[in-house]
Amino acid sequence: MSSTIPKMKCLIIDDEPLARFHLKELADQIDFLSVEGTCATALEADTLVKENGIDLLFLDINMPYLTGLEFLEQLENPPLCILTTAYSEYALEGFRLQVADYLLKPIAFNRFYQAVNKAQQQFIISEKLKKNTSMDDPFLYVRQSDSFIKISWVDILYIESMQNYTRLHFKDKSLIIHQTMKAIEESLPSDHFFRIHKSYLINITHIDMISGGRLFMNKTELPISRTRKEELLNQVVYKKLISK
Repeated sequence: MSSTIPKMKCLIIDDEPLARFHLKELADQIDFLSVEGTCATALEADTLVKENGIDLLFLDINMPYLTGLEFLEQLENPPLCILTTAYSEYALEGFRLQVADYLLKPIAFNRFYQAVNKAQQQFIISEKLKKNTSMDDPFLYVRQSDSFIKISWVDILYIESMQNYTRLHFKDKSLIIHQTMKAIEESLPSDHFFRIHKSYLINITHIDMISGGRLFMNKTELPISRTRKEELLNQVVYKKLISK
């Protein structure tokens, strides 16, 4: 692995002690993974995910208090995730939440290796995009069928999550691409794009008005989640507020 790509910081979440031990044993064999901890419940994992910069979750589905899917769905900016479960019926629901892969227990090493390599490829792409995106080079390419369309991120109004796809909204058009919201957010400059809701990432330069729990741009009204409103006001509005 290239030395310019950091190791992936991962967290194992499973209510079965033997399952946690087995997953850590598998992860310890992979040189690009760094196990930051193991948790028995999603509630226990919540703070670690939000404060420790976790890149990858190994997440069980059936757990007490809060299921793995419920936990993943409530995260504003979820890391890459590989679901681990004994029940295949949750596969479609998992992919709706844009997981990197889905492992059925008992987990064999070859299948584990395949899943983490898939996650690493997504991680590498997002890391490279983060390094290459700047004001001096605002251009990106998006795939549309067999074509590649050049766009400028400066012109993006907002980005909307659509399960396994995202829609890029411009003033006069929109484009649907097969990419996760997390990967797109990491590829765009954080000083210009802000996640106002788990389904919406906005370009702050195009904000027309913020009122209550709603944001307006280009005659479009978007919801602001309660957990993001205060940060939006602190990071974007109050810094440029000229009247009290």
